[in-house]
Amino acid sequence: MIGYLRGELLSADEKGLVLLTPGGVGYEVAAPTSVLAKLPGKGKEVSLFVHTQVAEKAIDLFGFLEADDLDLFRTLISIDKLGPKKAMAILSMFDAAHLREIAYREDVNTLSTVPGIGPKSAKQILWNLKDKVEKLTPVTGKAQSAPQGPQGEYLDALAGLKGLGYGEDEIRPMLLETFDDEPDLDAAGAIRAVLKKINAARS
Repeated sequence: MIGYLRGELLSADEKGLVLLTPGGVGYEVAAPTSVLAKLPGKGKEVSLFVHTQVAEKAIDLFGFLEADDLDLFRTLISIDKLGPKKAMAILSMFDAAHLREIAYREDVNTLSTVPGIGPKSAKQILWNLKDKVEKLTPVTGKAQSAPQGPQGEYLDALAGLKGLGYGEDEIRPMLLETFDDEPDLDAAGAIRAVLKKINAARS
């Protein structure tokens, strides 16, 4: 099985890329848009962690820039009736930290925004994903790590800040940092701490 590829980027489109290895073999690799958006220009070197899917009539390769993303992809396709195509669609919209939040909240509406996943499928996916959610903890970068405090306090604080009108993209990094610094905070304390950070940043 192919688990890793490194070579020259020959082409890329909305579905994936073609990678030419030093041995002269070109590999067609599917990738989520989150990966495609970070690719260098044509002719540049690219390294990918790869999942190989062997079917009766084809061998498909799915590429990721980080090993954590590959693990997340494999976690998703281990869920019954969730194939590579839907997993790629999910990873094109959500990173690991966001998926943790969606799973703990059982947020059917948010997951249903993924093309090809309706409310019924989203509910089934989330039911299975909660049992596997510990695998979704990325280890690269503090800003995307899981909060160290109780997950319920973190999610309550996130919901409270969103209820005050703050955007999730703005508050999520601050909230994660807050719980990393003070793991024993409750939701109310975390909200106050984040509001102080916001006020300081805007003053």
